[in-house]
Amino acid sequence: MAENTGASAGLQFTLTLPGVDEIAVIDFTHREALSQPFELALNLASRDGNLDAAELLDREATLTVWQDGEPLRRVHGVVSEFGRGDRGHRRTFYSLVLRPALWRLSLRQNSRIFQKVDPLTIINTLCDERGITDVSFAVNRELAEREYCVQYRETDLAFIERLAAEEGLFYFHEFDENSHRLVFADDPQVLTNLGERPYNSRAGGTAPTRHVRKLSHKARVAAASATLKDYSFKNPAYAQLHKHLGHDVEAHGQNTDYEHYDYPGRYKQDASGEPFTRLRLEQLRREVITAQAESDLPELAPGARFTLTDHDTDRLNRDWQAISVIHHGEQPQALEEDGMTQGDANGMTRYYNQLTLIFATPGIAGWGQQQLSKSLPNAVGTPYELPGRGINRIDRHSMTQVVDGLEAEKAFDQRHLAEATGHYCQ
Repeated sequence: MAENTGASAGLQFTLTLPGVDEIAVIDFTHREALSQPFELALNLASRDGNLDAAELLDREATLTVWQDGEPLRRVHGVVSEFGRGDRGHRRTFYSLVLRPALWRLSLRQNSRIFQKVDPLTIINTLCDERGITDVSFAVNRELAEREYCVQYRETDLAFIERLAAEEGLFYFHEFDENSHRLVFADDPQVLTNLGERPYNSRAGGTAPTRHVRKLSHKARVAAASATLKDYSFKNPAYAQLHKHLGHDVEAHGQNTDYEHYDYPGRYKQDASGEPFTRLRLEQLRREVITAQAESDLPELAPGARFTLTDHDTDRLNRDWQAISVIHHGEQPQALEEDGMTQGDANGMTRYYNQLTLIFATPGIAGWGQQQLSKSLPNAVGTPYELPGRGINRIDRHSMTQVVDGLEAEKAFDQRHLAEATGHYCQ
């Protein structure tokens, strides 16, 4: 980059890797976002030329960003990739990728049924099966018990993210020196408020304080309302129709007749249909206004809230919330004599990040992993509601089929349900 972005004499990056005594961080790129597993890719150098993937894969490691001996940020994760490169004069080059323990759930695909449990219990069960016990739920409202919930040909991670998105939950990670915690929440008040952070629009040179720079923002046209409809054989005459209009549509300057309609809405009662519809619209409108920026503030993480100051445009001096952050760090002096033709010419350690921001608002539930309409499993032929005289199934066009008679009796039998979907879970 042209300007001196984040270069500092007191800045240092270290990696703690159990069983490895000496390893230096050359550079790293850390990608993290709300409701997504993070990915930390590092290039490393070590005097030990015999590091082996079999000894490091699936092990834990911690990156620490230091400033004058004080830790500014830690990232703890699981080694999911390991590579060995060339050998220099005295050091061998390596690369590895850290991901959260939650990422392991993307490696397991399953089909099973959960009955009479709430979504938080399902999420906790899936995490516990993979040994993820450091899970916290900062959820203010009581989630309705699900009479019948199917994981159908989905990875455990995709299933968790679908449930969270349906219920308006987002997730993020908190880091300690030797661990990380998975947090599910429905209220942005549980996220970190960093207070004021200055803006510096002057390129070049070295700024006296860490700051935000290169802020640009965009406004977009999006769906103005959401309408969901469903059907229940228990009350076939009731329309199960719910509609929600965005509160800021007219102020945003767009037309109000852009309706998002979907059927089935995947609910059976108003108590679920109303919030599902509201959350669907929040997800559709979540990128109506976003901003891009850079900074040299390593404490900025997804969900972190801060108040921007010193911007030339007064209306931008307001509260912002980070949605995603890409961190970049370079430490060319770690190469020592092997770095004669590599790294930064000045040999300075540098750090900067790229931010995606939104206006800080009372709710950010729309920032689940995916929009619901794109995250539904292809459960063709799968029963999705316990039957009375009949049973509902989903055909190839996601429409409800009502089955009566002997076939319904067979479908009602739990043994046949288990055969149809894989597993039966109490």
